[in-house]
Amino acid sequence: MTVLVSGGAGFIGSHVAEQLDAAGERVVVLDDLSGGLAENVVGKNTILVRGSVTDVALVDRLFAEHRFSHVYHLAAYAAEGLSHFIRHYNYENNVLGSVNLINASVNHGVKVFVFTSSIAVYGSNQLPMTEALTPRPEDPYGIGKYAVELDLAAAHEMFGLDYVIFRPHNVYGERQNIGDRYRNVIGIFMNQILRGEAMTIFGDGRQTRAFSYIADVAPAIAQCVHRPAALNEVFNIGADQPYSVLELAHAVAKALGVEPAVRFLEARKEVVHAYSSHDKVRRVLGDLTGNVPLDEGIARMAEWVRAVGSRESGRFTRVEVPKNMPPSWADFSA
Repeated sequence: MTVLVSGGAGFIGSHVAEQLDAAGERVVVLDDLSGGLAENVVGKNTILVRGSVTDVALVDRLFAEHRFSHVYHLAAYAAEGLSHFIRHYNYENNVLGSVNLINASVNHGVKVFVFTSSIAVYGSNQLPMTEALTPRPEDPYGIGKYAVELDLAAAHEMFGLDYVIFRPHNVYGERQNIGDRYRNVIGIFMNQILRGEAMTIFGDGRQTRAFSYIADVAPAIAQCVHRPAALNEVFNIGADQPYSVLELAHAVAKALGVEPAVRFLEARKEVVHAYSSHDKVRRVLGDLTGNVPLDEGIARMAEWVRAVGSRESGRFTRVEVPKNMPPSWADFSA
């Protein structure tokens, strides 16, 4: 079989593609390399096609050429906080790009469509967040992810396209783009430390998240298509234990062997507390999930970060709504 992994040169996508390749699948990675790196595509039976899921002609050509049995859709611009200010860009890439893949999957007889959604669909909800809760997304990123979830359910009802949806949260680990200044707080902290800078925290740092190590989530995403009980279901996936962002900063500093230096910035609009229950995924895919403790996971990532060094990514230059943008993000070129 040949499978498609969109976003497979990125962080989570590259680990999923590697899992699939190791399991003997032929893998086609579609990635525009806007956030990923070609060097992340490591499988012996994996090829990289540089392009975007927004390119309908390219998507249709790939499906016709390779006759994909399964699709793993991980391509997205996942800067949740920034999504307020890039609404058109967010929906174009994260919703319309997804619809292009769903259309092609229906037209070419794909067996299962695997989609990585996000805990962002819940918004400010009761804790821990369970799959039974009604989503209440509070930012365009979460709205877009939930829209694709609804579209997949509709495509299943109308066309019989089977799907599996995962809602991961705050995933970290090797191959993360630590140069991205808008997302992935652990990578941001590590990059700042390597550059001799203070770690920057929005607000007082008391906001809480559960931080999920990549090895705890990638195997389940890759292998779920072989579990009939997972089909047409939605799963939270990730770590259980929440930590404050300030606690996280101290853990990252310890892993890199420095004293924690923190610079507090003006608070931004965000969900204050967000962590989810994983009872459902453990019932169905428990043997494919892990629970690496935060200190151990950060230590593994820190070892990789020391080897690759600090990185620099450009500022996002397509901001559409500058009003109320955090000052630390506001030095963009319109």
